[in-house]
Amino acid sequence: MADALELQAHALLTAKAVRARAGQMLELGLAGGLTHFTVDLDRMDGVAEAVLAVTRKAYPTLDIPFHARWRHFVLGGIDRWARLADAASWPDRAARARAEFDLAIVSVLLDAGAGAAWRYRDAVTGADVGRSEGLAIASLDMFASGLFSHDARAPFRADADVLARLPLASLTSAFQVSDVNPLLGLEGRTDLLRRLGKQVSERADVFGLHDTPRPGGLFDHIAARAIGGTVAAPAILSAVLNQLGPIWPSRLELAGVPLGDCWRHPAIKADDGTAGLVPLHKLSQWLSYSLIEPLQRAGFEVTDIDGLTGLAEYRNGGLFVDHEVLRLREAADAERAHAVDSLLVVEWRALTVALLDRLAELVRVKLGRTSETLPLASILEGGTWAAGRAIAFARRRDGSPPLKVISDGTVF
Repeated sequence: MADALELQAHALLTAKAVRARAGQMLELGLAGGLTHFTVDLDRMDGVAEAVLAVTRKAYPTLDIPFHARWRHFVLGGIDRWARLADAASWPDRAARARAEFDLAIVSVLLDAGAGAAWRYRDAVTGADVGRSEGLAIASLDMFASGLFSHDARAPFRADADVLARLPLASLTSAFQVSDVNPLLGLEGRTDLLRRLGKQVSERADVFGLHDTPRPGGLFDHIAARAIGGTVAAPAILSAVLNQLGPIWPSRLELAGVPLGDCWRHPAIKADDGTAGLVPLHKLSQWLSYSLIEPLQRAGFEVTDIDGLTGLAEYRNGGLFVDHEVLRLREAADAERAHAVDSLLVVEWRALTVALLDRLAELVRVKLGRTSETLPLASILEGGTWAAGRAIAFARRRDGSPPLKVISDGTVF
């Protein structure tokens, strides 16, 4: 029985499970069976038009890159990481890939919501940068300065032993946090990086195949499993979830397997021990999207990119609430703050994933594209995230999401 439950638990650590459970949530919503939301698909065409408008503005030729952390390292038209990496001396492509895995993993783990007040003063341009873009530039500056390296002569690395004992004061200073510049969830972010360091140290068989243990060792683990130089995107997520899963704060477990970004909802049915469980894996999928390009630069072909799902976060979710595809049954819920594990937030996030698939189909039809020529990762980038932010600022002066979520810095 334990073995069967363990297999069921691991089945939840997949994009396929995310898509299936999100689809079930949408069907419940369309049937009027959800506690907090109703769904109006008639308004989806307007959402598609809004997404197309911001996409055409940002990418007039419709040559759209993937939604990935690398986009946020571009500031003032300059790709900061590309400039650093191209000027560096790498012994081979794998060495650069390990550094890029190090950077992507650390930067994404630091990328939970920053809050509306926080800003990062960029030393190069003097600009004050907020939200995800500010967190990205801050994390890149930390990486480039060698904050995560045990060798000052080799700054472009994140070593497990350094991460495991990272002082809170180091991140406080590096993020320029003060009483007048507060950053949400700073302790949670610091704890997550320490957990990362500990996990990587303990699994040298995964993360230390060609170097001392570092998150970038995940590149070698994935590369070793490539078939004919090809890696399927869901296999990247599988590696992220199975090898980095233990770093997440203790939430739900099944048969001793930590389920990460997975939550309870009693309406979700299954004929096994996973009934009532809704996996979403937002940060892990965001990270998986961000590991595609380093693998490609290292010479691997990455396939089945649409095997990953849309991201269950507040910009994509806000897009559907602000465009009234999703409507609260209780208007007062818009004023309350909701815990991440509340039924309202679980419904909202799962509905977001399922609606992103529907939206992608609409956008492709309007552009005459296919999933091969316009993958979901590009629609997210073009795209849904920017359109969600745009309507948030149009509706609310501070650009805050339409629903208030109490975050600990490890979910959004």
